[in-house]
Amino acid sequence: MVRKKSPPPLLYAGTDTSADALYFGRVEVPDAFVACELRGKKHAVVSALEFGRVQRTSDFDVVLPLERYLKHARELWPQRKPGAAEVIFLLAKEFGQTRFTVPEDFPAGVYDKLFELGLDLEVADGALFPAREIKTPAEITALRQGNRLSALGFAAAEKILRASKVSGRQLLHRGQVVTSERLKFAIEVAILEAGGVSAHTIVAGGDQACDPHERGSGPLRAHELIIVDIFPRVTATGYHGDMTRTFLRGRASDAQRALVAAVRAAQLAAIKLIRAGVNGRSVHAKCVEVFTARGFETKHTPQGSVGFFHGTGHGLGLAVHEPPRLSPTIDYLLKKNSVVTVEPGLYYPGLGGCRIEDVVQVTAGKPKMLSSYHYKWELS
Repeated sequence: MVRKKSPPPLLYAGTDTSADALYFGRVEVPDAFVACELRGKKHAVVSALEFGRVQRTSDFDVVLPLERYLKHARELWPQRKPGAAEVIFLLAKEFGQTRFTVPEDFPAGVYDKLFELGLDLEVADGALFPAREIKTPAEITALRQGNRLSALGFAAAEKILRASKVSGRQLLHRGQVVTSERLKFAIEVAILEAGGVSAHTIVAGGDQACDPHERGSGPLRAHELIIVDIFPRVTATGYHGDMTRTFLRGRASDAQRALVAAVRAAQLAAIKLIRAGVNGRSVHAKCVEVFTARGFETKHTPQGSVGFFHGTGHGLGLAVHEPPRLSPTIDYLLKKNSVVTVEPGLYYPGLGGCRIEDVVQVTAGKPKMLSSYHYKWELS
């Protein structure tokens, strides 16, 4: 059976919110703009504000002025206020194109108007650009740079933690209480100075860390596990890093050491299993196997979950979360030169949380590490 070829792609989005738009044109345009493929060439329609820059620096083959299409639309439909839908319709008519493929997050209002105008839009079944999953050598280099930024962030946080004084359960640095906010500020400044932006950084200690996406707030306590998760964006390329380390300033208990040792063992076992053709579900199952063998159970209660209750990893690129997935619920065969995070974790209120995350490139054999920072977590 011959598979029907999908219509060419159509986007209406800004690159701040759409990794597909940035991937397609390789230029940053913050406001939503029209981008599509027509007769095998990449086209963009942008305002005068963006026209010269997009024409000079993008991967678009043809850059067209928005104002021309808006003027034509006002002449054709004097009773309506023209917008993106009218521009797309006129562009498509100019090139004799009647069908497009749009991403799942295509604006519903624009979709409805285009349907009314007679364009046939097919919503992509999965990724609009499946090739995004397979990284080129240049993309691998950009991802390494993203993870170098993460490492700089860890160094900034660790410097403060190591220099802090333990006073009972308090941590004091230069006479002030060490807080999540203070560490996040140090991390984000270090990354900004090195050419990146780190938004939504996680620095969560104690029971706060038992909620994996809790960003953390308030004082960080001595002798408690502190999860630091840094996923910066390289300003020059748009590619991300994504690494997590767990620290403790003071003295760890035997139970905390067992927890951290189990997470690191699970991560190493998962990395060892990763290669092209392996099912991501199997990689996740290996982590669960390690945790079970060490006595760390996962439970789901009305009050919340404890143990290991998230996926083992996800793809990384122009978005922090993208295909593939290392998940208990999705069968996903890993492809050569895809890139995934490996981030098992354990979370038990009263004991604390631990997550350790690195980034690897999938190969036909042993995966290549794209991240590097030490695993010395007990800062005594």
